Amino acid sequence: MELTTLFCDIDDFCSDFLPEYHRHLIDDGKIKRVRKSTLSQSEVMTIIIEFQRSGYRTFKHYYQRHVCMYLRWAFPQVVSYNRFVELMSEALVPLCAYLRTRKGACSGISFIDSMPIAVCHNRRIHSHQVFDETAKRGKNSVGWFYGFKLHLIVNDCGELLAIQLTTGNVDDRTPVPKMVKDLFGKLFGDKGYISQPLFDLLFDGGVQLVTKIRKNMENKLMPIFDKLMLRKRAIIETIYDQLKNISQVEHTRHRSGFNFLVNIVSALIAYTYQEKKPSLNIRLPHSSDLPAVII
Repeated sequence: MELTTLFCDIDDFCSDFLPEYHRHLIDDGKIKRVRKSTLSQSEVMTIIIEFQRSGYRTFKHYYQRHVCMYLRWAFPQVVSYNRFVELMSEALVPLCAYLRTRKGACSGISFIDSMPIAVCHNRRIHSHQVFDETAKRGKNSVGWFYGFKLHLIVNDCGELLAIQLTTGNVDDRTPVPKMVKDLFGKLFGDKGYISQPLFDLLFDGGVQLVTKIRKNMENKLMPIFDKLMLRKRAIIETIYDQLKNISQVEHTRHRSGFNFLVNIVSALIAYTYQEKKPSLNIRLPHSSDLPAVII
């Protein structure tokens, strides 16, 4: 997608969202100096999202060496890097609201998984200060980490359906009931989501949780369709790989909690704009009833 098209989409959203958002803000009664920026909110959001698609590893190099030098035609009134960092925290709420508009539609086949987001190396946990009161230690199949977990639910076309960010010590099954609130059909996950109470809770809400069984569990018959879909669960692993390598969803250079959230949200938005997302390619044209197609 071209930069102009991205800006137009964001600007149309901001023209509808920002007036309503500012109208609902609660004033604390204190007189504050409001410094008006030469960059509009839509321009700030566009620059932040475009960074996740630029290939730069650090935002400072991207802003100083790319935006200020080669994107002057699009942003003629760019501000200094330090000023732009201050503006990034103000874009958090609009970015979160814009991400909700970029979600896909549930087709009846969904995949769930979590990804650790480490904020520092394990040897530097005791000296880490930025997320000292929020980040927690967690463990996954790779090993221990210190930071947060990003939980995603995607459909068979690789579109985002639900997003949740938790601390690293939260069990993967904890945020599932809230995430599947608007979903239906079958939800495929790994062995970390095995739980009979969770299965019963989701089944009552119209969602069937399908996982593999552990070695010490009694073997049960499973439909061939469920077995095939469990083999295709790597689609969400591919999405996490793209968020880490194409975007910059995980790095240890954060100096602010707000900018950490802005970085994650903008990476997810940038992913939704990918022309070719990881997909199973099992839908027939003009068909929305996917289980019926498979049968």
